Amino acid sequence: MLFFVITATAQNFAPQKVTKEELMQKLHPKDTSAPAAILFKVGKSYFPTPVNQWNLVTEVTTRIKIYKKEGYEYATAQLAYYTGGSGVKINFSDAYTYNLVGGEIVRTKLKSDGEFTEKANKDFSRKKITLPNVKEGSIIEYTYTLSTPYFNVIRDWYFQYEIPVDYIEYNITVPQYFIYNRYMAGYTKVNKEDTKIISPPGATYRAFSDTFWAKDVKAFKDEAYVNNPENYMAILKHELASYNNGTESKSYSTDWASLAKTIYGADDFGKELNYNSYFKDDMVQVLAGAVTVNDKMNKIFSFVKSRMNWDGEESYHCDKGVKKAYEGKSGNVAEINLMLTAMLREAGLKANPVLVSTRDNGIALYPSHSSYNYVITGVEIDNKIVLLDATSKYTQPDVLPQRALNWQGRMIRKDGSTVDIDLMQKKNSKDVIALTANMDKEGKITGKLRDQRFDYYAYVFKEKYAEMSEDKYAERLEKIYNGLELGTYKRTLDKETSAPVTEEYEFVHNNVADITGGRIYFNPLLFFAEKENPFKQEERQFPIDFGHPWQDKYMINITLPEGYVVESLPKAMSMTMEENIGSFKYNVVSQTANTVQVSMTFDLNYPNVSHEYYKTLKDFYQKMIDKQNEKVVLRKA
Repeated sequence: MLFFVITATAQNFAPQKVTKEELMQKLHPKDTSAPAAILFKVGKSYFPTPVNQWNLVTEVTTRIKIYKKEGYEYATAQLAYYTGGSGVKINFSDAYTYNLVGGEIVRTKLKSDGEFTEKANKDFSRKKITLPNVKEGSIIEYTYTLSTPYFNVIRDWYFQYEIPVDYIEYNITVPQYFIYNRYMAGYTKVNKEDTKIISPPGATYRAFSDTFWAKDVKAFKDEAYVNNPENYMAILKHELASYNNGTESKSYSTDWASLAKTIYGADDFGKELNYNSYFKDDMVQVLAGAVTVNDKMNKIFSFVKSRMNWDGEESYHCDKGVKKAYEGKSGNVAEINLMLTAMLREAGLKANPVLVSTRDNGIALYPSHSSYNYVITGVEIDNKIVLLDATSKYTQPDVLPQRALNWQGRMIRKDGSTVDIDLMQKKNSKDVIALTANMDKEGKITGKLRDQRFDYYAYVFKEKYAEMSEDKYAERLEKIYNGLELGTYKRTLDKETSAPVTEEYEFVHNNVADITGGRIYFNPLLFFAEKENPFKQEERQFPIDFGHPWQDKYMINITLPEGYVVESLPKAMSMTMEENIGSFKYNVVSQTANTVQVSMTFDLNYPNVSHEYYKTLKDFYQKMIDKQNEKVVLRKA
């Protein structure tokens, strides 16, 4: 992760009253597309002098200008907080909406019916407020105060959002007894004052105060193929490294290997791997006929997938435990995949858990218990590690759910050793389409299509559409491809194996050709041509994440209408990106008087591509799209 922090003189920012000029402003002066903007956000975190225990208090005041209806969502503020223990207090105050009415500023205060609390899960709740009387042009403002005795990890402070920020500031004051590791992620310039040493009122100790601030922060613009936007936003993170008050000393700092061992030693993780009595009787039948290591792995994997149902909870901690989960046929990620690991070990396989940070949890920046939130299984076979995740009915060995495809995981072996595991797909998943069609004099085409999806393409299709009826899926295709009418549709989909997904259907399409001046113009890729380049920004600062490598292949044969011959065809193209990132081959020929044959292959060879190749990739995509949209021209014979 990159970061950009410089030492600079503070702005001595002091919030001013809302003005008529601000309320009259129709567009943000530096981003006219912005639906809203943060005029300022100022926060501070500090430790009041303790009476019985230390508490961390965070106070934040935010003022937002609403420019468009799309910005109304920013009139709702929410804060998640820990409720698994006691002592947490949260309060919203000074919450107002400002409007200009008849040339005068009118302020509307938040009422009790605009404030509520909801349960997020067993350990967390959300406090929410919705500001009243919000319109285009409104300015909203609110303050929240959060007091908590849980401060091993301090709440992240964001300097960048999906809307522009005019000014943002964060001050953190920490007693001399606490040492925090500090991490700044992102690409935005953040300024920092020199550290100040202060004496808190009524205290006998010193404290260290740091202030961070930024001005005119551009909105974070999401683009195609971004893993998790929060991986690249400007965010300040703190984690407690040690505490020493002279009489009591404790170290919290750790490294990745030590963290993994600590997790493994927990009762709700490593201890669960030692239980085997609950599945022993079933193992005899599960392993019947299995001879090789791969046979045993596949049979156990299929059994766990078919028996267990994932409850949707992402965690490496077991909740009710593997025994109860097995009996109830339902569990969280840890219960299902630790169960799988234990069963593989029982069968004599070298299986170990692999800690993962999912895409929505972000990239694991530093060794912390919150860096991971998921666990899968790794099986060492023939000097290779096969990755398994039984939370989905449709995964296969080395074909993980997309949520788990997040750079690296960490395997913890029985002997306590750990090793980094590359989670990303290596093999190009294939999508092969073969199509034959006849075109009539009105440009209508009638044809048959066969589409085969392999590996990860097959998994994604199963995950999305395996439970959808064929009729409903056929209706979906007709909506995607305007003018397409499907006849007979059938598919071959084996939920249990890695066999490809095959679709076959007959179709009619009335919207692929233009007829003018006695000529017929049509796209040789028919309705499969890409129309728009997904890469729109001039520059990009973060990687392009494709998720998995692929090969898209099209073979199309079109019989021409009687009485017409080919006047012109698109020229062939073959191009390869540097470092073998990808390649594109395209050819349109007419080997007989009444047919046109099309072949196209697009290979993308890496799941992730550095931002350094963004311009190359953008240019490559544009050339490919331009070529795909060149026309075949037919004239009357």
